[in-house]
Amino acid sequence: MSNSPVNIEELVADFSNKCDLMMKEMAKAIIGQKQVIHEMLAAICCRAHCLLVGVPGLAKTLMVRAISQIIHLSFRRIQFTPDLMPSDITGTNVMQEDEQTHRRSFQFLRGPIFANIILADEINRTPPKTQAALLEAMQEKQVSVGNETFSLAEPFFVIATQNPIEQEGTYPLPEAQLDRFMFNIFVDYPQQEEEEEIIRFTTLGSYKELQPVFTAQDILRMQEVVGHIAVSDYVIKYATNIVRASRPKDERAPKFVREMIDWGAGPRAGQALVMGARAMAAMDGRLNVDPQDIRDVAIPVMRHRLGANFQAEAEGIDTVELVRMLLHEIPEPKMTR
Repeated sequence: MSNSPVNIEELVADFSNKCDLMMKEMAKAIIGQKQVIHEMLAAICCRAHCLLVGVPGLAKTLMVRAISQIIHLSFRRIQFTPDLMPSDITGTNVMQEDEQTHRRSFQFLRGPIFANIILADEINRTPPKTQAALLEAMQEKQVSVGNETFSLAEPFFVIATQNPIEQEGTYPLPEAQLDRFMFNIFVDYPQQEEEEEIIRFTTLGSYKELQPVFTAQDILRMQEVVGHIAVSDYVIKYATNIVRASRPKDERAPKFVREMIDWGAGPRAGQALVMGARAMAAMDGRLNVDPQDIRDVAIPVMRHRLGANFQAEAEGIDTVELVRMLLHEIPEPKMTR
C-alpha cells in the first residue's frame, strides 16, 4: 500500500462508502440495531473478536449469519452446549488406513474452527474447559493438536453470542477469555416502531437475499486502511488516562472507582480503545481520530474489563454505568504547543 496522503484519502473514502453499502444491505435482514452492526464491523476491521450479549430472540445469530453472507467469507457456526468437547471445536486425530498399503496412520480431521468467520453461538452454555479451546485460536490465529500446529486462514474472526449470566444453565466466561474479545456489545430490545416492523416483516413468509459487498481481499485491505488512520499523542494520552483511572490503586482513580471497582482495565483496553477509535474514524471517512471516537467505543471496550464489587451491586450500578461515570470524570488532556 502506498503511503502517499492522496492514496490513503482515496482508500479511506472507498472504505467509508463500502461500510455504508454494507449497512444498507444488512437492513434487508436486520431491522434496527445499527449501532450493534456498526461496532461488529469495527471489530472486524481491527482484526479483533466481539461478544454479543442479550436475551434470546433478539436476532444475534441472524446478524452474524447476515454479515457472513455480505462479506462472502467461509462461515461456520458452533452451537455451544454443556456436552461440547474441545476437540469438537479444534478437530482431532483419527486413525486412517491406506487402501493400497493397508498401513494405518493418524490424520488430522479439521474442526469447524477452520473458517474465516466463526459464530460461537451461546458460548456461555458450555463449561470453561471447552470455552478455553477458543483461546489459542483467538489470540494466536492457530490451533495446536498433539505435536502439530495448524495456522488459521486470514481473515479470521470469532463472533460469540451470550445469554445473560443470570439465566439458568449458563457458565460465566473466565476473565482471560473475556479479555480476548475487543468489544462486548449489548444487544437491547428494539424500539416500538422497530418491533412493529420486525413483526410485520417476519410474518410475511418472504426473505430478501443478501448480496456480497466485501471479499476476503477487501477485508484485509480495510484492516490495512485502519492501521493508517492517524492518532495524535493527545488522543493516546486521553485513552491512557481513562484506562488508568479505572484502576482502584492508581493515584488518579476517582473516589467512586476506589469504592466500587475491585480491578480495573489493563493495557489491552487502551489498545482496543485506540484501534476501535481508528476504525470508527475510517468508517466515517476521516483520516484522524478524535477524542469523541474514544468515547464512542469506551463502553463496548471496557464494560467487560472492570470488576464491579458488592457496593456497586448494592447501589444498582453496573460496569456500563461505571464507564459512563469515568467518561464524565476524566477530562480531555490539555493541548500542548
